[in-house]
Amino acid sequence: MAKDIKDLAPRIAEEIGAKPHQAQAAIALLDEGATVPFIARYRKEVTGGLDDTQLRLLAERLVYLRELEARREAILNSIREQGKLTPELEAGIAAAPTKAELEDIYLPYKPKRRTKAEIARERGLGPLAEAILADRAAVPADLAAGYVSDEVPDAKAALEGARDILAEQFAENAELVGRLRGYMKERAVLRARVLDGKQEAGAKFSDYFDHSERWAGVPSHRALAMLRGRNEDVLSLDLEVDADDPSPVKPAVRMIAAAFGIGGTAPGNVWLMEVAGWTWRVKLSLHLSLDLMRDLRERADEEAINVFARNLKDLLLAAPAGSRATMGLDPGIRTGVKVAIVDGTGKLLATTTVYPFPPKNDVRGAQAELAALIRRHDVELVAIGNGTGSRETERLVADLLGDMPAPKPLKVIVSEAGASVYSASETAAAEFPSLDVSLRGAVSIARRLQDPLAELVKIEPKSIGVGQYQHDVDQYRLARSLDAVVEDAVNAVGVDLNTASAPLLSRVSGLGASLAEAIVAHRDTNGPFRSREQLLDVARLGQRTFEQSAGFLRIRDGDEPLDASSVHPEAYGVARKIIQACGRDVRALMADGASLKALDPRVFVDERFGLPTVRDIMAELEKPGRDPRPAFKTAMFADGIDDIKDLKPGMLLEGTVTNVAAFGAFVDIGVHQDGLVHVSQLADRFVKDPHEVVKAGDVVKVRVVEVDVKRKRIGLSMRKDGRDASRPAGRGGDRPSPDGRPRDQDRRDKPKAPPQQGGLGAALAEAMNRRKT
Repeated sequence: MAKDIKDLAPRIAEEIGAKPHQAQAAIALLDEGATVPFIARYRKEVTGGLDDTQLRLLAERLVYLRELEARREAILNSIREQGKLTPELEAGIAAAPTKAELEDIYLPYKPKRRTKAEIARERGLGPLAEAILADRAAVPADLAAGYVSDEVPDAKAALEGARDILAEQFAENAELVGRLRGYMKERAVLRARVLDGKQEAGAKFSDYFDHSERWAGVPSHRALAMLRGRNEDVLSLDLEVDADDPSPVKPAVRMIAAAFGIGGTAPGNVWLMEVAGWTWRVKLSLHLSLDLMRDLRERADEEAINVFARNLKDLLLAAPAGSRATMGLDPGIRTGVKVAIVDGTGKLLATTTVYPFPPKNDVRGAQAELAALIRRHDVELVAIGNGTGSRETERLVADLLGDMPAPKPLKVIVSEAGASVYSASETAAAEFPSLDVSLRGAVSIARRLQDPLAELVKIEPKSIGVGQYQHDVDQYRLARSLDAVVEDAVNAVGVDLNTASAPLLSRVSGLGASLAEAIVAHRDTNGPFRSREQLLDVARLGQRTFEQSAGFLRIRDGDEPLDASSVHPEAYGVARKIIQACGRDVRALMADGASLKALDPRVFVDERFGLPTVRDIMAELEKPGRDPRPAFKTAMFADGIDDIKDLKPGMLLEGTVTNVAAFGAFVDIGVHQDGLVHVSQLADRFVKDPHEVVKAGDVVKVRVVEVDVKRKRIGLSMRKDGRDASRPAGRGGDRPSPDGRPRDQDRRDKPKAPPQQGGLGAALAEAMNRRKT
């Protein structure tokens, strides 16, 4: 393993922008079982300060490269067992940097089913193929006549056998295949066409009924849309290379010919050129097209997963409203509005269902019951789910609050994405075994306003709904990426050991579901933890787990004041030296850390704890247990704007960003249909990546630009000058397309694409089609 780390560290270090010794140290820690949050926070001296982003990338690359090395060893063993491993071949295999190139080298030696080439060799046609290659002046048909036998009835059959042998030889030349793959990646055009008779059924894919663009430039959202169209039998997808090249011999065929010295008018060369063309059409073109389509899928998956991960992180780290009594309302028309009251800790106090809408229309009764609950439980916040009936419910609450004396609760529209999934989950059943499923959603809505992170960790990340084409991407990679996001978010914020649920505790560094449940069971049996050290009394929780998890667990008002901070117990000695140097009691210092500013952190560095850790400790003592999340703020929806039909171009509204995609941001403005702020409308400047400007959960001011009631499309703008930002200043005709590439590049990439409608309307139409996931 030590050799493995030494060999891989330099490669990974270069990729993540680090030095080999940093990567080597991080790999060693990961192999020892340390988590990324633990290494990023508490092992800065060991890794030279690698952050969590670098460490996540390192961990991903480590998995890939170890799989590559395992495959490399398996291939070497296979060829060695065949007795065909030469020093040159071994060196080539050792130097292959990717799995694709490794497989190219292995192809001629890979055990496979009996091929036409093997059958031809068994019939004695190998020498014929060699003879044609060796003597180009000879007529192949004349040479073939000498190989007629009982199994080879005539010269034509002999030439077909020789062709099969040579085609296999051409197609298994690793260097040639690599060059052709590179050529295709540079020149290939992806073309989508609608299948006959599918125009109406596949209308949502109409943007791709006759669409083409360079393979290398296809953005994730378009690739996934076209792949979905193919999977639903609406579209056909093909890769075309040099379709417009007028020459009789295509460049790819010329590349094959050049690799084997084929050229000229000699009979052998003419026949071999035909073999080269046949090899390209029948073998290599199909093989490489499949490779490129797989690469496209992987590339699209990676980008889509990254978008999902960034949106999920923003949502998890959204501002918490805090520990205030909250009423959660899960809107419904016919089935009624489900109501749940939770106290400041999230404990359920009361539930009910009111029926202010048809068919019962009990508005007065509903308002009276809600008012009574608000007064009885001193409710400070009213969380209203943003599903069907949300604006009607919000208006009901607004009327109720308008008649109440101050102080009155603050009403907030809350995303209910995933609430129904939680309601029917085992976690919800364990929390509320006797509570009706329909009421559990109201509890979740209330709690996610108080603390989005603590509540959303109970829901499978994929069910939260902040991704593009999330059901189309590699589900294993998606789950792994989203789990990493949740882990990083939970540990960045920290967890109250005495109030956290088992699902939240399970995401803490070093813990899992079983240990989280054991901690909760111990807490229920023995009462609240008074110190972090008491964690070691939990069944099956050993010293190693304690080391990984303790720094991320908080105990308020415990026996040890430092347990309320992110200072790790292993560094309490250093923390106490710093406190002693300030000449103050630890609790007094943690309440007012101004005296820390006069200290030189270098004084407290020792053999174990370096300057980065000392600085972290001092920062934590200055503001212990700080929450990295922003201050709570909520959007105020405009009165009287409840439906898409109420919107008019030019209206200025406030809304909440619900999702950020490569092509722009979706904003909830309170009309049951998110509007799109296209990337060209996000700022008074050119924006390449929407995440530069907004993130999920942001409260933003928007102007209505377009409204299409029939197709439920709303175009919004965050620009202040009213212009179209899709034309960067000073760039003239380089107006970028929705995927961020200049339009003139777009035209070069798509020589056969039909003309497209310009302006925000076309971008909005395309983006809204893509959002139908």
